[in-house]
Parts: sequence; C-alpha cells; structure tokens
Amino acid sequence: MTRQHIPLDPSIAPPGTRNFRDAGGIPADQWHADQNGETLVPTHCCFCGVQCGMYLRVDKAGKVFGVEPRNHDINRMRLCPKGINAYQQINHPDRLTAPLMRRSRDEPFREASWEEALDFTVSEIRRIQSAHGNDAFGLLGGASLFSEKTYLVGKFGRVALKTKHVDYNGRLCMVSAAGANKLSFGIDRAGNPFSDILHSDCLLIAGSNVGECFPVMTQYVWGARDRGALLIVIDPRETSIARTADIHVALKPGTDSAFFNAVLNVVIRENLVDEEYVAAHTTGWDEVKATVATYTPERATEICGIPAAQVVQVARAFAGANNAMAWHARGIEHHSQGVENCLTVINLCVATGNIGKPGAGYGTITGQGNGQGGREHGQKADLLPGGRSILNPDHRRQICEIWGIEESELPAAGTSMMEMVWQMQRQEIRGLIGICNNPFVSLPNYKTVKDGYDTLEFHAQFDFFLSETADNAHVVFPVTTWAEDEGVMANAEARVVKHNKAQEPPEGVRTDTWVMCQLAQRLGVGDKFDYPGSREVFDELRIASAGTVIDYYGITYDRLEETGGIAWPCPTTDHPGTPRLFEDGKSYHSDGKIHLQTVEWHPPMDPYDDDHPMSLTTGRTVAHFLSGNQTRRLAGLVEQTPRPWAEVHPSHGFKNGEPVRVVTRRGSEVFPALVTEAIRPDTVFVPYHWPYPTAANALTLDALDPRSKIPEYKVCACRIEHAEQIDEVPAPPTAPGQAAYPEAQVSRTDPLPPTAPQGRGTAERS
Repeated sequence: MTRQHIPLDPSIAPPGTRNFRDAGGIPADQWHADQNGETLVPTHCCFCGVQCGMYLRVDKAGKVFGVEPRNHDINRMRLCPKGINAYQQINHPDRLTAPLMRRSRDEPFREASWEEALDFTVSEIRRIQSAHGNDAFGLLGGASLFSEKTYLVGKFGRVALKTKHVDYNGRLCMVSAAGANKLSFGIDRAGNPFSDILHSDCLLIAGSNVGECFPVMTQYVWGARDRGALLIVIDPRETSIARTADIHVALKPGTDSAFFNAVLNVVIRENLVDEEYVAAHTTGWDEVKATVATYTPERATEICGIPAAQVVQVARAFAGANNAMAWHARGIEHHSQGVENCLTVINLCVATGNIGKPGAGYGTITGQGNGQGGREHGQKADLLPGGRSILNPDHRRQICEIWGIEESELPAAGTSMMEMVWQMQRQEIRGLIGICNNPFVSLPNYKTVKDGYDTLEFHAQFDFFLSETADNAHVVFPVTTWAEDEGVMANAEARVVKHNKAQEPPEGVRTDTWVMCQLAQRLGVGDKFDYPGSREVFDELRIASAGTVIDYYGITYDRLEETGGIAWPCPTTDHPGTPRLFEDGKSYHSDGKIHLQTVEWHPPMDPYDDDHPMSLTTGRTVAHFLSGNQTRRLAGLVEQTPRPWAEVHPSHGFKNGEPVRVVTRRGSEVFPALVTEAIRPDTVFVPYHWPYPTAANALTLDALDPRSKIPEYKVCACRIEHAEQIDEVPAPPTAPGQAAYPEAQVSRTDPLPPTAPQGRGTAERS
C-alpha cells in the first residue's frame, strides 16, 4: 500500500472528523492499492458537464484497468456511478477496431481497410457535391468531443467539405441557455463557479434533476444547506433534490415562463427590487415591468396548476435573501419557449441584484461533457471560432485570414440539427458525416429521423461503438475513446480542463483528428489540415479565439496541468482566468448594460385534447447518459437501470410493474409502470436512453424553439392506457462477428421498474 500525498483542508472537514485529522489520521480514501508497475494518469470523466477529476489506473502493459477518484477541486474525491464505470468502455469487447463499409444498406457490413473506407467516402462526397452542389453534403458533430476536435469539425465542414450545413448535438442541450445569455449579457456561459453556491443564502434550481443528472454537483448544494441556505426546486416531479427542498414547485410542464413572470410580479409589488442596481446596470426594465404586471399569482395558478401562495413564497424567499443564486438545466430549456424561459430566470436574478457576487448569480448546468466548449469554436451552424458570428463580415474576414482562405470561400450560416433531418427527407441534403452523435436515439420523433437518414444517398459515422445511428450508415470509422487521446473540455462553469492520454488505442483505431485530416487531404486541402495531434490544433484554436469574448489565448496545456483548470476569458498567459463574471456590474454588450428582455408565455406546441389530456416529459437517470450508446454496454450500469419505465401517479390505477401504454400523436410504446405520488397526476415521465421500440423519443415532438432551434422534449400531449405486454428492450448493435456483451445483457429484459421513486441506481427488488 502506498499513500498519495493530498493536502487536507481542515475547513472542509466533515462533522466529527476534525479531531481525527488533528491527531494525524488520514481518511481512508487517501489510500490506494498498487498493482506492480501501475501508473495513475490524471484526467477527467468523459460524461457530464461537471467534469470530475479522476485517475485512470494503467497496468504495466499500458492498458487501463481501473479508476480512482481524484482530489480535484471540482469533485474532491467524488465520482457518480457513471464515472466509476466509465473506464470499462476503453477495452470493452464491443469496441470497433476496423472500418466497416457497405455500398448499399441492403448489404451487410464488412470490414474494410482504412484506405478503402476513406477513398470510398471521398468519392461519394465528390459525386454528391458535383451533382447537387456543396450544400448537398452535411456534417454533424458532437458536444462530447474535445474542443480541439469541435474546432476541427467547424473548419473541416467549411474548408474541406465547403458546405454551410454544419451543426452538432449540443443543439439538443444548451442552446436555449446560450441564446438567453447572449441576449441579456452578451456572453454565453454561467456567471459563477460552482464554489459560489457554498456562499448562497437561497438557492433556486429550475428544471434540473441534480441528484441523478449531476450527482457530484450535489455536494455544493449540501454545502450551502449546511450553512443554512434555503433551497427552492422548480420541477413537475419530486426528484431526489426536490424532496429535500424547502419549497418544491411542481408546476405543469411547459409553464415555466408564466411562473417566473409571476414571481417577478410579486417582487415588484412588494418593493423587493434592487432599484439602484437595476437603474445603474440594465436596459429594458420598464418594458419588463409592464409585461409582468399581468402575471399575477392567481394567473400563475390557472396556467401552472400550483397554489398562488407558492408564487408569493418563492418571491419573498429569493428576493429577501442576502445572496441568492439560480441554476437551471434542460427542464426549462427543452421547450419551444426555451430561450424565453431562461430569460425570465435572468430577469429575476437581475431585478433582485443577484449578479456577480459570491453566493449571488446565475448559472446554466451543462449536460454533455463539453457542452460548453463544444459550442464555442465553430461547430454550431451560425458560429465561427471564439463565438464569432458567421454572418458578421469582420468575423468572417478574421477567421479566413487564420484559415488561409478567401472570404468568398467561407459558406454562409447553415441550419440546425433537426432542420437538417427535414432537409434530408426533402433530398436537399443527400450525404452526411456524423461524429460523436446518435440521433436515432437522441432526436425527437424517431420515425421522421429514421426516414431522413434512410433517404440519404451516403452516410458515414465516427464512433468507438456501433450506435443505432452508425448501424444504419454506409461507412463507420472506428475512433478513439477519451482516454486514448488528449485534449481540453470546458465544464459547466466555463472552466477549461485537460484530459490526458492513458493508453494507446487498439490496433486499427484512429483519432477523430487523424480521420478528418486524411479526408481533407484527399479532398485537396491537406495543407490546411496538417496537424500531428491535438496540441497543434489547440495552438491554432488559441490564436483563432484571441481578442474575442471567448478568449482562450492565455490558456496552455502546461498551465492547465499546473492549475487544474482555467475559466475563460483568459487573454494572456499571465492572466488568472475569469471564474466569476459581472463583478463590476458590466455585461459584455458594447454599452456595458444587461439587456433585460420581455417574455409572454405561450402554450406548448402539442395541444391537449380529449384523446391526449396529459403531459409526457422525458429526462435522464443516474446510471445512464444521453443516447446510452456507452452506458447500455456497461454491466454494472445496466444492472442498476436495465430498461425505461413510465412514472405515473397512483390515481390512474396502475400497480408497479404493470404494462402502461403511453400514446402520443407520433405513436405508442408500452413500459412497466413506476407508480409514485412524486409526479403530478396530469404528467407521465419516461427516461430517454434507449432505442426504438422502447425509445421515449419515438413519442416526443419535433417542434423547435424559434430562436435556439432546440426541440420541445420536455412536454407533449399524451394519454396512458392499460396494456398486455411490455415492449422488449433491444440489445445494442455490434459489429459483424461480435455478439452483444453477455454480462451487460443479463438484466436488460427485467420487466420491473426501480423499487421506489428515485430508486434508480440500485438493482434491489422488493
């Protein structure tokens, strides 16, 4: 046994342990067992936007075989079930280790050489573009890629493919929050670091199941609670975090902006506005006041289905606190009014002066590992590196100079991910490359998505497992996991952290960077994609971001290794970074003011009627991540949560485990019932990590927010019925010659839901 030296901070010692520490004792979690020749590689988790620090354990043969928590100041030795199991995907038997190829979807996949797969892909790109124009080919990236790779996605799409159709799966995650942040503040990121939560006197969490989706972030909530902070949770379900709240507002899905307008109405009526702050630092306040005047608590009762007294209670608690913070996630963002929902939360924070201070501010909780960094440097349809607008002539000229192309060669803005699917259906987009995404599970209205992809003449996908989407492609390129390459991600605080390479990839596997550079070379622009690895890409990214609001220039790999992470903007190599924004009361708009925005509530896009009187809402569970392509292959996580379920109120007459059919205008599916009083009687919840025919997103609506183009996942009209048989969960796809990893399939057909509401994360059965 050896002990790694980790400095102890007595000020954060748990109750009852300080004497133990003062006596020289060391907590047990500071020890680790060595294997002969073992190396610990410091890195970060590949999953959510918390980006917990971890060590990957590497044996003397150079293979990752385990994980240890790391005393990084983001997570302080804590990991969630996904983080503990993440390392198992690196050397998993389902890994793709050779390119897969077929010339028609009627043929089975066969293994191909890299030369054949690359050459075939380039020939199909040229064939489609020569016949139908450059914009007939599209590119979809991913928000779990390192920032270096997201930078390359944007550059590859516009310089090598020469297409305007470039977007990414972060379109399904953070873009509503991004749109609101830019409208109000002129900058797209959370205003405060997680550590500021510890200083809050009132913490409001809206539309975020923190305990399951961001478990390690919960430590900050508990830290604030330990010093007396009041907790408010806004969610139609009594999630694990809502169960501990002082105030839980179980509003009807799709009514968030009406609720927050009503809260601000009370704040104004009871003279709780920070008038001095508003006068000095904002524009648009008079218009906001006039708008919210009609949103009385009584009107909120009619729209939101909650007591009027609760609106007053929330207003007094938040506005009356010395320091109050609001954090939100997909629960208020996945709506056709997603941007406006976020704007109403910003209006509340600004009106009460809760901006830019320890314990007082506004934050958006990023879902994907690089959900923040993934939208900063050019893979979003309307953005160039550094958050520049592709519509701005000066921004276009700046990037073209760096990339070495004429401004006339840079395409215009493209369309969003879901809109690209509709364009596939219309044959406006005939070819596609997808990188680090699985739209067959993650996009709404599965039948539309399947039809769009089936209509493509050519489709290539990058992945390290054969996803449901890759299984429909013509070419699949086997690429590295996060532990087989190096690069940076920006977490939910906008803190840039460094991931380190822990092992060499399996023979036959290449990095996403290498594949894009090889394709670019064959497309005749190899001189603009001459990158030996991530470091060279990052150096160019730093230059491309310099002088922008998303300035990475002062961030280097060496500084990240030394500091554990730096929050942008960071314009020089001696700049400490910017963990907290707006401390001087100034926004990033040219006038320095916070631009408050008026919001009028409108109903969800899928109307209720006698056949569809209830609301279907969807979300994540603690054991799985997004489309499940990774986590549905890890035995411990499958055992914890083997299948989806329908969470329903007892008033509907179901028993736990009974088949319940959920019907929307897109179709129907049958799930085991999880019967609980922790959900509104007019609402049903289904987690979305599984594919058709147990896909929640076969039922959801592909209506979009008009500004952010995010789909309205969190509410659509439905009904529930008794059924005879629960739909079977399919095994994940595997490459030719492989069988589904048996240890991860044993409990997949278990018909029972978790034992109790929020019991996900255990495999116990009553």
